[in-house]
Amino acid sequence: MARPLGTSFSGAGAKHVNRTGQPAHDQLHRGLVRGDTGPSRVRTGSEPTTRPSPRSDPRPERPIERRPSTEGQLAGTARTRFSDWSRRYVQALTGLDAVVGLAAVLLALSGLLWDIDLAPTAAIIASAAAGAVLWPLLIAASRGYERRSVGVGSDEMRAVLRAGVCVVVGGAFIAGIAENMVLLTLVVTSVPLATVGSVAMRYAARKYLHRRQRQGESVRNVIIVGTPFAAAHLAALVEREPQCGMTVAGVCVPAADIARARELGLNVLGDLDHVTAVVSEFGCDGVAVTTGDATRNSFLRQLAWSLEGMDVELLVHPGLVEVAGPRMHIRPYVGLPLLHIEQPHFTGWRRIVKRGTDLVLTGVGLVLISPVLLAIALAIKCQDRGPVLFRQTRVGIDGQPFTMYKFRSMVLNAEERLAELKALNEGAGPLFKMTEDPRITRVGRFLRKYSLDELPQLLNVLNGTMSLVGPRPPLQSEVDEYADEAHRRLLVQPGLTGLWQVSGRSLLSWEETVRLDLRYVENWTLTFDLLILWKTVFAVLAQRGAY
Repeated sequence: MARPLGTSFSGAGAKHVNRTGQPAHDQLHRGLVRGDTGPSRVRTGSEPTTRPSPRSDPRPERPIERRPSTEGQLAGTARTRFSDWSRRYVQALTGLDAVVGLAAVLLALSGLLWDIDLAPTAAIIASAAAGAVLWPLLIAASRGYERRSVGVGSDEMRAVLRAGVCVVVGGAFIAGIAENMVLLTLVVTSVPLATVGSVAMRYAARKYLHRRQRQGESVRNVIIVGTPFAAAHLAALVEREPQCGMTVAGVCVPAADIARARELGLNVLGDLDHVTAVVSEFGCDGVAVTTGDATRNSFLRQLAWSLEGMDVELLVHPGLVEVAGPRMHIRPYVGLPLLHIEQPHFTGWRRIVKRGTDLVLTGVGLVLISPVLLAIALAIKCQDRGPVLFRQTRVGIDGQPFTMYKFRSMVLNAEERLAELKALNEGAGPLFKMTEDPRITRVGRFLRKYSLDELPQLLNVLNGTMSLVGPRPPLQSEVDEYADEAHRRLLVQPGLTGLWQVSGRSLLSWEETVRLDLRYVENWTLTFDLLILWKTVFAVLAQRGAY
């Protein structure tokens, strides 16, 4: 069964593995393309697609023609395998979780010792040891050390949360039966500490890993299999997001399309009949297969069989742009596993929960930051005696116009001066942006640097015209220039922050801005919103793309 790109594949069919532990299909590949006769080989497009027997094929095969490897496209021995560095990474996480469990129990006991008369050191040592051992075991039982999840997705974090819930429920049950309030207090005190500690530790470890991966280290070395255009598109996506932890060593395309693939600038390593040999030669960690006629029917099944026993992930791109995991499910129909795609959620109880969350967080936030709002308002007023707020008509959900509020960061006649600056526009698409906009005031430049000018939009959140998280609220002039797909941004309420905010803001191209907004529209969840709010804090502090 093939899974979407980003998930590992575990094939079945042990009968295809011979006594040496190597797949029979793989040995067929090796006998054809490696053997003892020299380098890997590939047939030309004029040869039949059905592989002949080595004994019955009298024609000599042509060597694979390769371009020299570029930076980041090293052979297997020049790069640490994913199986090696991911094992060390997981071992480090396990050790750190043990330390976190130990520290959480000791901190909880330090508070309890003031109120209870614990037995001497034995009870303390036993409790601390239990925390150091049981906490990693419970995380492991919740699948928190899956190497396929290293550095990507939220499975690691969810596993920690599941382990914490299990400990609280199980500990409370045992304490209730034993009528032991000390145990109950210890559990409800230490588990939140351990949960927060393990999540924070994983977040820091992931940031460190992503930094290494941006430098080309600790990555999965993959080859892309499919037609040239599909392979080029997937390679571009991988290279655009280095935090995905993959680097493309090269591609395997149909033999007839090798010339076309090279014209697209792809590093062709072989054709579709020699994928397994290429994986072995280059020490690849994964094979990413694109959709298309060349990879349909029995190709995936044969490829999965040939990769058995090689410790290689099989990743499949489903060909669904910007549709993420929460909407995709593998379900059996008519005896076949089919990919079921749920419709995006634009109405219903999820939106009610989103609205309730907006109101609660915004109300609390306004109370907490009210002194900051007052100070900003006084600074703007004292600067030029002009209005504090800037009002502008923007386009909201379903194309409805609304008045958006911001702290005024420009001179009073900013709109009149816009026409004379159009030629200096540095923005993407219909957006107008200037790094050194002469209309921005001194106070305004400070406000924009830390995104403080956006705070009055909390009033828009309260009146229901905006949400805390959503696509960027556009001007009508921008909407008039939208391509068809960009209009889907208007299916949800615009947001005070969003994927565009945490991904670079003004540094993004117009196409990238639209892509991120569409990703949010198609895959919205409450958890996704909370994650974006969390990342917004760091994006604002980093000041990336703010001007």
